[in-house]
Amino acid sequence: MGRLFSLVFLGLGARVAAWDIDVDGLDRLTKSATTDSDLSTTRLHTYVCDVTDLHSINRASEETLRDLEHVDILLNNAGVVKGNWITELSDEDIERTFAVNALAPFRVTKAFLPHMILRGKGHVVTLASAGGFLGTPKLADYCASKSAAIAFDESLRLEMKQLGHPIKTTLLCPFYVDTGMFSGVKTRFSWVLPILSAEVVVKKSIRAIYHGKKRLIMPRFVYSVLLLRVLPVSWFDGLVSYFGISRSMDDFEGRNKPTSEQDEL
Repeated sequence: MGRLFSLVFLGLGARVAAWDIDVDGLDRLTKSATTDSDLSTTRLHTYVCDVTDLHSINRASEETLRDLEHVDILLNNAGVVKGNWITELSDEDIERTFAVNALAPFRVTKAFLPHMILRGKGHVVTLASAGGFLGTPKLADYCASKSAAIAFDESLRLEMKQLGHPIKTTLLCPFYVDTGMFSGVKTRFSWVLPILSAEVVVKKSIRAIYHGKKRLIMPRFVYSVLLLRVLPVSWFDGLVSYFGISRSMDDFEGRNKPTSEQDEL
């Protein structure tokens, strides 16, 4: 997702600062930009950063501001998923999930927000998940961390408004995306809850960002989850089971490497 966002923004003429814990991932991004004649690598700046480490965030943010002078759009895009039962999650698994999915948006935003406020403009985009609205078996840590990301975005939006700062926010909440991070997940009714194409998610997200949309939930059927919460718990659980959401992680495989991708834009 981070690579796709970067390439599309570059195609739109933006200068891009891409952060990733994976050096090879940054190299692949640079090569992708190099092979596309319409893109310019002179507008692409890459930085190795571990968003679970505050010192790494501070260093990368300082280097970014030094090279770009200012950041107009901050995309909190880093994400990891373990995909295990609560009883099989180690404390380290849980802490890492929250460090990347929940704490990183706070820390990265705090690194750039004061500069945005001083300039009187800026846009903070948070990539959360439809899972932040609904707990799912084998995703307890992931869903809880994404719920935190959703609350972070809402609080930030209201704080900026109350303090009189013209800082925009956009919350992105897609269903499962076919990036490989959720390899093996399934959906019972693909016509209402499809596994989303990464390209489509990025395209719709950037359109929402440029139009200043405050929240984008994909697909629209996910909005019904918010309405279903007024039902008795037993009815709610029954409907979640009927639509196959409770069993969506049964065949989860995830990435074929020890740690899930962590990238930031």
